[in-house]
Amino acid sequence: MTAELATDVVTWEVVRPGTMVVTMDRGPANALGIPLLDGLQAACDAAETAGDIKVMVIRSAIDGFFAAGADIKHLGTINAESFTAYGNQMRAANDRIESASFISIAAVDGLALGGGMELAMACTFRVGGAKARYGLPEVNIGLIPGAGGTQRLPRLVGRGKALDIILTARQVPAAEAAEIGLVDRSTDGDVMEAALALADEFAGASLPAQLAGIRSVDAAYDLPFSEGARVELEQEQGLFEHGEAAEGIDAFITKRKPDFA
Repeated sequence: MTAELATDVVTWEVVRPGTMVVTMDRGPANALGIPLLDGLQAACDAAETAGDIKVMVIRSAIDGFFAAGADIKHLGTINAESFTAYGNQMRAANDRIESASFISIAAVDGLALGGGMELAMACTFRVGGAKARYGLPEVNIGLIPGAGGTQRLPRLVGRGKALDIILTARQVPAAEAAEIGLVDRSTDGDVMEAALALADEFAGASLPAQLAGIRSVDAAYDLPFSEGARVELEQEQGLFEHGEAAEGIDAFITKRKPDFA
């Protein structure tokens, strides 16, 4: 039997200047096995090597699924030590996407369960379709979400809703996901069209400024107000000294379109 390779299950393509689409295609449900996790890391490598990627859209090629979570069959073959190693790989992929030098969008139009929902939450934004459903079913097999889910979900929907979703292991339908803030944009149409339209909205602005905005807003959740305000000040000062603020200000004064990298 031929070994499954990262490039077999994850591919990527620059679909327009500055926008890369990453496609997960590991049948039957995009279980997050080692090849798929390695593929996501390779896609991040490619985006960073390209140097001009502002937005990465992560999608699924499998109808009905974004990603079904951890590879349960794989879990059944490992011991405590290798379980830890596998969990570390899942967390590393999510953390890499969350802290990347580009904006990430999860385009979800099917089941995003367990590690699949954790992957979506690691992205900067989530665009959800009418068929999308979200859930963290780990308690049903005696576990908890272990790839950042217990930390990212409360930041998105609050403590009560997060505990509701985690402790009941229920699936959250598309409409509720939009209502509680789990999804940032929802559509009854084509999810990829909506995701790419959102990517286009980011295209004209300064990427360093956008990333500084993300870091500053994240600080509001992680730090007391005074410390978060300090992060905001440092980020803004850094943009003026080393970012693209000088170009943006000059373009405004001279009434021209800024030439951001």
